[in-house]
Amino acid sequence: MPLRTRTTHPISLLLTTALAAVTVTGCAFLELARDCEGTEDQVKETAALGILDQRPDGAAVARGFEDVDAGCWADSGDVTVFATRTYTFAGTRADVSAYYRTAAVRDGWIQDPETPPGDLSFTRDGMALSVVFLTAAGLAEAGHGSRPDLTTGAGYSISVDSYL
Repeated sequence: MPLRTRTTHPISLLLTTALAAVTVTGCAFLELARDCEGTEDQVKETAALGILDQRPDGAAVARGFEDVDAGCWADSGDVTVFATRTYTFAGTRADVSAYYRTAAVRDGWIQDPETPPGDLSFTRDGMALSVVFLTAAGLAEAGHGSRPDLTTGAGYSISVDSYL
């Protein structure tokens, strides 16, 4: 009795492979589709963190930045909630750094051990806190033009990012 052989059609093989790939990586595809929907409460909580309102004596909320800049952004499945407050300060960067090294620790933040010298980065409960000194070039790049009040002395922003 002759043996019957069957030819596999390329389309069947392709469909079988695709079905297996979707079954195995389905979660990954769902992760890539994540967005900021449903993060409103977390945005409000992040914007209300007390550390954003703490500042050294003599620092003031920068003109045009009276409100905390808060929101959410999603990129390739990564979702981040953020809140930023911008201050002017006639003192030095060293004064700002010393203030936040103390204030952040007092508020439960831990200095990130991988932070390069001179940078201010802290972590707490899945959040990252950073203090960034402003420059004329950085402000221009962000669309804020020339702001001598933010680049004279130690104009800075304090930001909290929460990764979902």
